[in-house]
Amino acid sequence: MAELEVPHWLKYRGKTFSRRLSVVNATVKKSGVATVCEEARCPNRTECWSGGTATFMLMGDTCTRACRFCAVKTSPSPKPLNPNEPQALVDSIKNLNLKYIVLTSVDRDDLADGGARHLANCIEALKNAYPELLIEILIPDFQGNLDALKKIVQAKPQVIAHNIETVRRLQKKVRDKRAGYEQSLNVLKSIKRIDHNILTKSSIMVGLSETEEEVIETMKDLRNVGVDFLTIGQYMRPTLRQLRVKEYIHPKKFDQYRQIGEKLGFIYVASGPLVRSSYRAGEFFISSYIKKTQMIK
Repeated sequence: MAELEVPHWLKYRGKTFSRRLSVVNATVKKSGVATVCEEARCPNRTECWSGGTATFMLMGDTCTRACRFCAVKTSPSPKPLNPNEPQALVDSIKNLNLKYIVLTSVDRDDLADGGARHLANCIEALKNAYPELLIEILIPDFQGNLDALKKIVQAKPQVIAHNIETVRRLQKKVRDKRAGYEQSLNVLKSIKRIDHNILTKSSIMVGLSETEEEVIETMKDLRNVGVDFLTIGQYMRPTLRQLRVKEYIHPKKFDQYRQIGEKLGFIYVASGPLVRSSYRAGEFFISSYIKKTQMIK
């Protein structure tokens, strides 16, 4: 089966080089901390790095899961965690002058707590070094381990994200068998139960054969567990090893999803072909919202 032709609205026309891109690129290489920008082959890397931002991927560059949409390396037994990673992360952003940082991580099902203590150490190291820095972290599901989840919540990042990824019907086709629709919803619900002040976020990919009704159902389910922020973006096949794109969704449909999400009560919905769970416009809005509602300067 031939690949679908990529439509014009998905062809990047922004800067291909800037001084800020060069600085971020050099900083990332020197730090030794992985970035999801590179490992997941994000189409927005040039734009974000030109703007001086990067999403750091913690616990190494190898995941214990093998989701069929993701280009990150996978192995049942990745390298041991680097105990110096929290300090390396602190050092790596020293010259970036960030006000808002996005952290993500691989899944580490080989570890008793899924790496939750390590992630919490990274959050706490950043908070100690940069008290005014706003922190968003995209977390695994920890296989439903609430004790592991509490470690993240108690580290008090401003935003905890966990992606449901796709609609209920496509979960087994798209995600690793250890993931699941209800499990992801329960993670998001549990964050609010542990600390209702933490803002939560999730993301949906489209273009995998889901229907409009299924996307709306997923949005409703996310709102029902208290999710505050939502991103919806086009699935794009990172390499030939991943799932094929079934459909390229028109920007007008993304705008319709945004309007529906806003009516459902999400504080913010970023919906567009190149929107990803880490998305600069969304992070700018969330940062402004946090400062306004929590009286942060």
